[in-house]
Amino acid sequence: MSIAFESVSPPPFPIRRFTVAEYHRLGETGILTEDDAVELLEGFIAPKMIRTPQHDAVVGLVEQALRKRLPPGWSPRVQSAITTATSEPEPDVAIVRGEPRDYLRRHPSGADIALIVEVADSSLDRDRTKAAIYAAAGAPAYWIVNLVDECVEAHAQPNARHRRYGVRTSCRRGEEVPLVIGKEVKMTIDASELLP
Repeated sequence: MSIAFESVSPPPFPIRRFTVAEYHRLGETGILTEDDAVELLEGFIAPKMIRTPQHDAVVGLVEQALRKRLPPGWSPRVQSAITTATSEPEPDVAIVRGEPRDYLRRHPSGADIALIVEVADSSLDRDRTKAAIYAAAGAPAYWIVNLVDECVEAHAQPNARHRRYGVRTSCRRGEEVPLVIGKEVKMTIDASELLP
C-alpha cells in the first residue's frame, strides 16, 4: 500500500509540521543528534528504514556504476541529505553538480541534482511516495532500484507544480536504463549493473 504524505489523515489531536529551518535548528540545539536515524519528509520527522546487507551492497553497486560514467563537474553523494522546500531526505545516491567542497555550508537542492537513486526492499512504498518530493524539487531523474521486483523504476520529466514525473519506465536485467547528466551527456546503463 502506498501512502502519500500529504494525504495521511491527521490524528484526532493537533499536530504541526516542521519547516526545513526548524529541522536544522533541532540538530543545531542537540534535540536531534547524528544518532537519530531520521529524515524530514513533507514536514514530518520520519524514522529511516533499517538497511540490510543486500541494500548496502546494492548502494555500492549503483555508486560504482554511476561514478565511472560521470562527466567532469559532477559527483556522487551516498546517503547524504538534499534540501527541498518541505523536506530533507537522505537518498541512497544523488548525482550532484560540483565537488564535495561545494557543499560544506549547504546541502544540494533541486537545481544542483541530475539524478536521485533509492534502493528499495522493505522501503519500496516509502520510496515510491518520495517521487512527489523529488519531482516537486525539480530533480530531473529519480530511480528506484526495486529489489522486491528485481527492476529499476526510472522516473523522468518532473512536473514540479503537479508533484509527479511525466515518464516512468521499468527496466529489468538486460534492459537499458536511460541516464542524462546535465543537458549534454546522454547514455544508458544496463539494469544488471544496478541489481544484485
